[in-house]
Amino acid sequence: MNLAAITHQARTPMCCALDQETLQITLRTGRDADAVELIYADPYEGGIAGGEAAWQGRRAPMSPAFTLEHHQLWTTTLRPPYRRLRYCFAVHQGEECWYYYEDGLRPFLQLDNRVQCFTMPWMNPADCIAPPDWVRHTVWYQIFPDRFCRGGSGRPGALPWRRGPVTNADRFGGDLAGITSKLPYLARLGISGLYLTPIFASPSIHKYDTADYTRIDPDFGTEADLSRLVRAAHQNGIRVMLDAVFNHCGPGFAPWRDVVEHGPQSPYWKWFFVRQWPFTEGDTRDGRYFSFAFHGGMPKLNTNEPEVQEYFITLCENWVRRYDIDAIRFDVGNEISHAFLRKLRARLKALKPDLYLLGEIWHDASPWLEGDEYDAVMHYPLQSALRRFFEDDALPAEAFGWDVGQCLAAYPPQVDTAQFTLLDSHDTIRLRTRAASEADFWQQLAALFTLPGSPCIYYGTELEMEGGPDPDCRRCMPWEELDTPAGKASHDALQALIALRRQEPALQGREIAFDPGPGRLVRYRRGNPAEALEICLNAGSQPQPLAPGGEELFCRGWDGGVLAPGGILIRRA
Repeated sequence: MNLAAITHQARTPMCCALDQETLQITLRTGRDADAVELIYADPYEGGIAGGEAAWQGRRAPMSPAFTLEHHQLWTTTLRPPYRRLRYCFAVHQGEECWYYYEDGLRPFLQLDNRVQCFTMPWMNPADCIAPPDWVRHTVWYQIFPDRFCRGGSGRPGALPWRRGPVTNADRFGGDLAGITSKLPYLARLGISGLYLTPIFASPSIHKYDTADYTRIDPDFGTEADLSRLVRAAHQNGIRVMLDAVFNHCGPGFAPWRDVVEHGPQSPYWKWFFVRQWPFTEGDTRDGRYFSFAFHGGMPKLNTNEPEVQEYFITLCENWVRRYDIDAIRFDVGNEISHAFLRKLRARLKALKPDLYLLGEIWHDASPWLEGDEYDAVMHYPLQSALRRFFEDDALPAEAFGWDVGQCLAAYPPQVDTAQFTLLDSHDTIRLRTRAASEADFWQQLAALFTLPGSPCIYYGTELEMEGGPDPDCRRCMPWEELDTPAGKASHDALQALIALRRQEPALQGREIAFDPGPGRLVRYRRGNPAEALEICLNAGSQPQPLAPGGEELFCRGWDGGVLAPGGILIRRA
């Protein structure tokens, strides 16, 4: 048995309270393990800590969960009557059995104080991870405001609306009123969540270098325009998420200007990380001050400082009170201090308990997803997993399940259903540009809408909009394409996927089982047996016959018996 592969930690996500009474335990082994049992009891069953009495454990079989490339995950759920647990594992391979404790592996079972067992000390209700339930039912639509639609609320002087490549120097005049005018269109498409990139005062087009966090940028309109947008969105059944840029500010932010002028004598000196004085503003590779990505015009804010924390927490409270927003996305969310995020969460959740707090984190975000900071993060690792599979024809269908399973196993189940899943954004090359073919484009979208999470499409995806890496991914929305046969067909296909995602309970939970077919025939099931759906994606070069099944809900390249290369079939299991 591969003993080195056996791993468990008595913390999320491997020891995770699903609610106040239900505990999920996960063990990782090598793929050579045949069976796993959980051996458990109340920590005080054998007396108080320090006593010499042995305890008698009960046994519960653990079920295979995700199969990874080199490992197998096993899970079980139970309801400890006193909301606490002491436990260890029995791992079997044929006649061989090893017992796994917190302090190591032994070939014999020992339930006394000479070994250290794993412990869930107490399932505190306040520690249960509970993202807002509405998020798992939501389909998001991300908008880069300057390039979506003109409505007349912004300032004059914009360039003519056009197709094709763009730069960060181009201003096209999209504004808040333009977004408001298109809310009925978004509602018909099936959108129920709107994510806006920054809209507060800034000298740039992208607005990630904020000068005034309290004022809507004149490019986009006024505070009244934002209020009208949120009210109209709610009337159309759409929630609204604003972008919070608290890791850094822009060069025009008043506290930074004061520091530039007065140095250590400024009352805002501790708001930033200035390491040399005097200094000139510019590239920060020499360490003169910390900034975002060495950009001298984006000085890094010290979110460890109580005054900075209070400023931004109060700001967010005002956003919620004044505009009734539903969610906040935190830019560069992995560089903001944990202490700040814990305070911010407590204050904002007291004000609006179902507010959705989303972090921009591109890597494993486990430290931020333990229930006291973010509700979820932008799931870029899942985007990478899908991209890797669809762009590498040498990977077998099993690899799809290995990589997606790894992404899902990284977090508690309730976080998986709230994760902001996406295939592209204002920071990445557009899906249609990087997809090898139209079939590849639609297969990735089918995966997005049928995997766990809260899916988001980037504006224009419904029209197969193209765009290279940032900033070319921020092109003008080609509204005229809606009047063409190709544009209407694309729009209607995505509308159908969105409707499926919103209507089928099986797609709104976390249940998933991978059943790969031959070659690159990806197959998986979603939901419990009573509502299960089967998803088939033929990512290979050969047609794949499929057995007759239930009601067909969405298909491309399917003739009733054979799924063509690039084909999609979603049906009732």
